[in-house]
Amino acid sequence: MKRFISITCAAALLGGAATAHEFGFAGILSKSNKEDLPELTLSVGKPIADGPITLKSGTAYELEIEADGTGELALEGSGFFRAIWVNEVVVNGLEIRPFGIHSLEFDEAGTMEIEFVAIKPGRYELKQPGSTGESQRVEIIIE
Repeated sequence: MKRFISITCAAALLGGAATAHEFGFAGILSKSNKEDLPELTLSVGKPIADGPITLKSGTAYELEIEADGTGELALEGSGFFRAIWVNEVVVNGLEIRPFGIHSLEFDEAGTMEIEFVAIKPGRYELKQPGSTGESQRVEIIIE
């Protein structure tokens, strides 16, 4: 009887692996699982984004952040950065693979790309530190 139960459990486990997603060699970072997000803009007196951004847990995203150089501007959002897995940050063609991020700052005009996988569902925000205006933040929802 024990042998029958062991064989049944093994068959169930093996059968479960066949139903896993087939993303290919790159896994969840495969092109078929990747989406581009609307660009975020850092500029004095202008909104960061048009509205809330909705993400799906388990999907890979590429986020481009552009600063126009009108001031030293930053984005903070430790809750959001803890709810994602960052694959890479690209600045001036240099790829950085960090363990995590707390905030980002632009001292001059430039572009940064962040490739990440949304993990933990919830409501988060990225905002300019010290700002209170609604346009100086963007809500991000992970479903």
